[in-house]
Amino acid sequence: MTDVLIVGYGPVGQVAAILLAQRGFTVQVVEKWATPYSMPRAVSYDGEASRILAACDLGDTLDPVCELSGEYTWKNGFGRTLLHVKVAEDGPTGWPDSISFYQPGLEAALAARGAALPGVRVLRGVEVTDLADHGDHVEVAAVDADGTPHAFTADWVLGCDGANSFVRRWLGATVTDLGFGYDWLVCDVVLNEPVEFKPNNLQICDPARPRTAVSAGPDHRRWEFMRVPGETLAEFQTEASVWRLLGLFDITPDTARLDRYGVYTTQACYADTWRSGRVFLAGDAAHVMPPFLGQGMSSGFRDVINLAWKLDLVRRGLADATLLDTYEVERKAHVQHAIRMSIDSGRVICETDPKQAAGRDSVMLAALRRRTQAKHARSLREAIVDGVLHRRPDGTPAPHAGDPAPQGRVAAGGRTGRFDDVVGGCFVLVTRADPTADGDPAAALDADAAAFLDALGVRRVTVRPADAAAPAMPADADAAGTDVVDLDGVHLGYLAGAAADAVLIRPDFYVFGVAAGPTGLAALVDDLRQQVAARVPQP
Repeated sequence: MTDVLIVGYGPVGQVAAILLAQRGFTVQVVEKWATPYSMPRAVSYDGEASRILAACDLGDTLDPVCELSGEYTWKNGFGRTLLHVKVAEDGPTGWPDSISFYQPGLEAALAARGAALPGVRVLRGVEVTDLADHGDHVEVAAVDADGTPHAFTADWVLGCDGANSFVRRWLGATVTDLGFGYDWLVCDVVLNEPVEFKPNNLQICDPARPRTAVSAGPDHRRWEFMRVPGETLAEFQTEASVWRLLGLFDITPDTARLDRYGVYTTQACYADTWRSGRVFLAGDAAHVMPPFLGQGMSSGFRDVINLAWKLDLVRRGLADATLLDTYEVERKAHVQHAIRMSIDSGRVICETDPKQAAGRDSVMLAALRRRTQAKHARSLREAIVDGVLHRRPDGTPAPHAGDPAPQGRVAAGGRTGRFDDVVGGCFVLVTRADPTADGDPAAALDADAAAFLDALGVRRVTVRPADAAAPAMPADADAAGTDVVDLDGVHLGYLAGAAADAVLIRPDFYVFGVAAGPTGLAALVDDLRQQVAARVPQP
């Protein structure tokens, strides 16, 4: 018997296993492929994904397989710049807004971290063939390559088994397909000699041949070419075609080695059901999107960190199982935003009609001249719009509930680092050090509220301005409260912008809600207690 059985051990399944095992779960992984896939698929992830990887105790240890995405430029077929983005090296998550990475290296690091956790057991070369949800547990049938049957029992099952998910088929989940399909030839290349690319990531919006040149991590590059009207798939996907198209970038067999090439078809779809009883979907099993904004894997990471803390509360008896219903509510709406934005970008990139492309160019060039692109760009850091969020009396989410929580550098006890590293990953209640007219909000919480926060493992953090002396850390590393100096003003700035004295942050780095004064904070804590249906010992 295991707490959670994960079907599939790509990056999303790996992150899920780590996040759960770190919370004390026993995790059985069943992966049908005997060995990890040796070639990259995804090549970038965002700042929220970096924050989640750091929560897996990886963080800066991934440096050998990652590099800053740097500049990202779109040009038209005549070489004129349509869009230029300099990716922030220190974004609002406390991490770069975008990282380019070598996927086999990332997977190896994730596998090593999983192997170091005593609760994780991985079985490769075994394919799940059936599930049976009995209401209080799930039975899982599987078979290995020799036909030997395997049987497992788990409290919950998580399908991280990709776009062709068996678990999704077992659920009978229909799929909403937004119908955005184009064939692209992907060429992963290792250059014989190091070359500095400026920009590091380039999109050429040429109606004659849309094409891409991006980093795939240190010492690895990727070129992609879209199949255009009148071109057959058979002629498009030959090695001769690969080298002919790479020649557009002066890449030849004399200067580079072709690691792999293949055609993929873009998709934009999501499962209509993400949970049935004790069985869940995550990652590509739940959603697939065009690759143009690098949100596929990042969205999968957001899926599993959302589910991990909710399963943890249910397993510990601190929440009713209905809390798990909020997983689909929160994640489906959130991922639909990423899919829509990816489609919007793809429509610009994939345009093959010369007249339409000329009109597109005129609009984008005018916006570039007026420098209005950044002003009107929609953020990929989307808020959660429904679910476990602080509510107004009418039941609608309160202002700032669902915000992605910022992260800055803080100092305490002679230690300086990112907020998550110094404070720890958990529920966090952040309050301003200077009391309001009504007094310090956190100090005014009654015994029941304090007991609830302690049962949840909420760390109470007081933030002080940068000119304050760095406070000492508590002698007990697990102490509920601590003071930190807000070195960059990020956390105090957020509170000021929200006209709040306190912010309660969920373990997946989204804001449950903000509060002003002791009365507001008491209402905030009570609302969380009601929403998770927590059972707290009497003080």
